[in-house]
Amino acid sequence: MPSSASSPPLSVPLSTPVSAGSAPVAIPALRLFLSRLNDSINRSLSDRRPWSELADRSAFSRPESFSDATTRLRKNLAYFRVNYAAVVASVLAVSLVTNPFSFLVLLALLVAWCLLYLFRPSDPPLVLFGRTFTDRETLGGLVLLSALVVFLTSVGSIIVSALVAGAGIVAAHGAFRVPEDLFLDEQDLGNAAGLLSFLGGAASAAVPVRI
Repeated sequence: MPSSASSPPLSVPLSTPVSAGSAPVAIPALRLFLSRLNDSINRSLSDRRPWSELADRSAFSRPESFSDATTRLRKNLAYFRVNYAAVVASVLAVSLVTNPFSFLVLLALLVAWCLLYLFRPSDPPLVLFGRTFTDRETLGGLVLLSALVVFLTSVGSIIVSALVAGAGIVAAHGAFRVPEDLFLDEQDLGNAAGLLSFLGGAASAAVPVRI
């Protein structure tokens, strides 16, 4: 009778680790996006000018003409572009905070974009209400939803009003702030000229720029 010791040992089947799916892929993508966004913000803020220069009361005077106002605005836009962007963003933030409904709608729209498209892995495809949606269909649906939210609710009017108010503040400051004490290079002036192409045209081009 064969001994039981000579029988081959029983092999214990090793369980293959079950793939958790592609959902965790969104977490590294979100981290990478936030990291790049943080780096971009830090680079932009490094060009920020001291707010004391922006609010220097001794540097304000009435422009002599529309061409003078346009030239001042062009120089100030080039020099204070980060500060001006912060001013417009602050006006927009205040407008949204003082309108909680619009703020919540925009926040929900942002969450929908992040969960359904920006940070959602392409595999497996999106399934809603028993229907499978491709990436193109998902993008089209989000764009349509965004357009409906912006143009058919008060969100659009609030955003437009805030942007117009912020642009008005920037234009008024840039036109009345004398830029003689600012140091600009030709590249900065060229960038600002592109922003003001709709304002001056030939009138602003006829005035020589002296730094």
